[in-house]
Amino acid sequence: GPETQGDSERYIGTWLAKNRRRDDVIIATKHSGDGWDHIRGGTGISAASIPEVIDGSLKRLQTDYIDLYQFHWPNRGSYMFRKNWTFDPSTQDRAETLAHMQETLGALQAAVDAGKIRAFGLSNESAWGTSEWLRLSEAGYGPRAASMQNEYSLLCRLYDTDLAELSVNEDVGLLAFSPLATGLLTGKYQGGAVPEGSRRALSGDLGGRVTDRVWPAVDTYLEIARNFGLDPVHMALAWCRTRPFMASAIFGATRLDQLEHALESVEVTLPQEALDAITAAHRAHPMVY
Repeated sequence: GPETQGDSERYIGTWLAKNRRRDDVIIATKHSGDGWDHIRGGTGISAASIPEVIDGSLKRLQTDYIDLYQFHWPNRGSYMFRKNWTFDPSTQDRAETLAHMQETLGALQAAVDAGKIRAFGLSNESAWGTSEWLRLSEAGYGPRAASMQNEYSLLCRLYDTDLAELSVNEDVGLLAFSPLATGLLTGKYQGGAVPEGSRRALSGDLGGRVTDRVWPAVDTYLEIARNFGLDPVHMALAWCRTRPFMASAIFGATRLDQLEHALESVEVTLPQEALDAITAAHRAHPMVY
């Protein structure tokens, strides 16, 4: 929201200024796209906005470069965030989209040349959009897209087909957001529970993720975790690491103990029998939201 916009960058900037460990961390941030009324009046990404937005991020982060600079939304729209149910690309103007890509790649290249950003990433993009970004980069218009930040979890597997193939063949790794399905896969919301301070206490339907079909799907994954003696958080995150296109999974934590618990998943390797059970569960519960 408008009252918290930029706070994450400010917190990181304060930490960097205090600890002076810039070279020990990789910092990724985003340029928001069309649709956020409280950011630049809802205007999209443009060649003119990129320098201004990058400089604002650098100031808040108290650093002189960003390792990964991402576009949050395509200006033309996206099927992410449950928009896949009604997505209609027929309203897009192809020439306008390609001109926008060329212009913004040029502005990104200027930022790379100035040492302000080191890599460029996409978010909430499609296979066609990503292939065009790559094609135009190869034609010399600007930096090559290095990553994709899209939603991906046991409950949200839109990435598994066309984008997976593109990701593997073109070396554009997925930075999966909501790998715990905004907490649904922890089991903490089963039985109608709404823990105080949880994301569901703020957003009852978790951005459209709560449906009648989500509860039995989560029950199935929780049962698999129990059968194999796995913590459900560890199982969900360890499963992400098995995917051939995965670069990293971005989970949210509001308390230190949640962070420490999630990080323990790196020590977990799922047996093939558990992976087979997860595959069977997905076939029984596809596209639950």
